[in-house]
Amino acid sequence: MNRVLGFVGEGLQDTLKGRRLIRRDRLILSPWARRKAMELSSNFSPDDLNSPVAIADPYPFFRHLRARSPVNYIHLPGGIFPGIDEPMRAWGLLKYEDVYGALRDHDTFSSAHNPLIEKGVVPPLVLVNDDPLRHSRLRRLVNKAFTLKRIETLEPWIAGIASELLDEIGTEEVDTIQSYAMPLPVKVIARLLGIPGEEYVTFKRWSDATLSVTTITLEERMTNIQEMMAYFGKMASARRSQGAEDLITALVEAEVEGESLEDWEILGFCLLLLIAGNETTTNLLGNILNILVDRPDLWQQLRENRGLVEHVIEETLRYESPVRELLRTTTRAVEMSGIKIPQGETVGIFYGAANRDPSGFPHPDEFRLDRDLRQHVAFGMGIHYCLGAPLARVEAQITLNTFLDRFPTLRRGSAPAVRQTASPVVFGFQHLPLLLDKGGY
Repeated sequence: MNRVLGFVGEGLQDTLKGRRLIRRDRLILSPWARRKAMELSSNFSPDDLNSPVAIADPYPFFRHLRARSPVNYIHLPGGIFPGIDEPMRAWGLLKYEDVYGALRDHDTFSSAHNPLIEKGVVPPLVLVNDDPLRHSRLRRLVNKAFTLKRIETLEPWIAGIASELLDEIGTEEVDTIQSYAMPLPVKVIARLLGIPGEEYVTFKRWSDATLSVTTITLEERMTNIQEMMAYFGKMASARRSQGAEDLITALVEAEVEGESLEDWEILGFCLLLLIAGNETTTNLLGNILNILVDRPDLWQQLRENRGLVEHVIEETLRYESPVRELLRTTTRAVEMSGIKIPQGETVGIFYGAANRDPSGFPHPDEFRLDRDLRQHVAFGMGIHYCLGAPLARVEAQITLNTFLDRFPTLRRGSAPAVRQTASPVVFGFQHLPLLLDKGGY
């Protein structure tokens, strides 16, 4: 596994030791990593599902392994975290029917028992790592605070921030992730929570530290998480003393049938919104731009017909799902596609694999706007359907319309696009350099 770190997607250029780089499929690979990618592409072992190469480009692995799904694979190699010396294995669900069924069967596939959380490696996320009845109570309470009306009132402000970010972008080559797709969602979440948006770099650092698997030590992770929890603890305490027009105040004041949120639950929601609220949207925005830059005819079609914007967003969610994998634990023995998974086993739900399954979406590797996308699982299904899905869609709509207004064309930059490989949870870019032609704007 250590040799795979020659893959520059992890940002570890210093490991290349002067070796000549080869550009391949818009990713930079060292000669060794290129050979490794070719080797993996011929073998497609389940144990490579979460290798850096497969995190950066999972679809060949999904295609070749789907027929064998559920597959037993290495979710995390041993030695990454203290106390986890052996590889952490899981059962990977790659078929649409199995993923859809597992997402709707929360009694069998529990979200509350995560081995990484139980070992203190990652913090639990409220709702994401909860089962009923606790999940039901928390969802009722947060639904009182996180409303569609609150999101709708933010739309003009989001549009203003989108314009400000693009105003700062010159006519030269620009990394659209670092300059736009990362700061916009973090600023939006900060505004919702009522915290200073200019601190978005710190918020992003906290978020990355929580999700990252390979690029941060446990000590660094815990330091960042402790900073984050202390910060939100102070904010929640301040809102209890004096409320404001923000989501933290709404969470403090939320009440259903005489129940309200405890302090630690409010902190948990802040953590959830900061991490899930920015990571999913950042990756969605980057994936949209990456798809459209290679489809200039579609870009022009969108400029002329904005009614297609929503279709592009939904097809992007299916075609390049921003959430790659989340874990569940079986509460009983269960059979999936003829394979028995024992009770107490870790199960990896691969959202992107389900959304590229031909049984769910004919010709799945084609980007098409004429699909029925009501059943894609990019935002999940059942009780764990993404709380922030409406906000992510609003940010994507505003972003795409603003880019279409300003830029007659998109072109790839001279620097390579780099997929993130620090976490198997998400699918997106670390860097996406583009040339944005402002025309007469």
